[in-house]
Order: sequence, then structure tokens, then C-alpha cells
Amino acid sequence: MTEANGILSCWLCARALGERVEWHHTVPKARGGRATVPVHPICHRTIHANFSNGELCRLGGQHAALLDNPVISSFVRWIANKPPDFHAPTRKGR
Repeated sequence: MTEANGILSCWLCARALGERVEWHHTVPKARGGRATVPVHPICHRTIHANFSNGELCRLGGQHAALLDNPVISSFVRWIANKPPDFHAPTRKGR
């Protein structure tokens, strides 16, 4: 998560957040995670469509590890120029 000019940005894609913000547990709550980060709804759904809770736990909340996934990196490039409240159906990755 970054903050530029007082505007919060999405933890996954780094775009400015819109009206709808969801909070993602970087390590799943079911696996003892407590830390949360703000994400767009579409980004949140993309994370969970491509990673199980076990996989997210093994990644340990590392942002770079998520971006190393080809599907996630492709998604982040695709969404980069979309408006903050952009919505589209999320493809199932698994």
C-alpha cells in the first residue's frame, strides 16, 4: 500500500482506490494472519481466484511473490489504466 498526495492506493495494483475498498489479509485469517491491506474488489477477487489460503500462507504476505505469478502480473498490467472503480467478471485461475 502506498499513499501519494493523501490518496491511498491498492496493495496489489498500486492504482488509486475508489469508492469501494476491501481489506485483504495478506496471510489468511484462518491461518493466523492479522495484517490487512486495502485493495480494489476486482484485485481482491483476482488474488483469491488464483491462490488458495495455503498458498497465500506459504507466500507469507509478500507482495513481490504475488507479482511473480504470471497470471497476477498480466492482470496488473491489464488493469493499470482502468479507473479506480472499474469492475469486470473475475476469471477463475486455478
